[in-house]
Amino acid sequence: MSPESGTTGMGSTESEHTHEHRGCWCCEVNDAMNRFAKEFGPSDEVRSHFRNSRVEFLKGIRRIIDERIDRLSKNEQKGERVTVE
Repeated sequence: MSPESGTTGMGSTESEHTHEHRGCWCCEVNDAMNRFAKEFGPSDEVRSHFRNSRVEFLKGIRRIIDERIDRLSKNEQKGERVTVE
């Protein structure tokens, strides 16, 4: 909920809309979608789990990249040094 406007979700609540047309079809659809999302959407706990899993996935990708960089950095150049006269 936005502290400034008192709105949630897509920008309005059932009692307060972002424009002057209270009761118009777009407001009714918006209210219905907000109710649907609230009833059938995941709980805050589930959202938190998904957010944490995204972070862990990205940390895993970062680890893969770091290991590849380390492996490439440790490989010394092969060959021998030749002095040119």
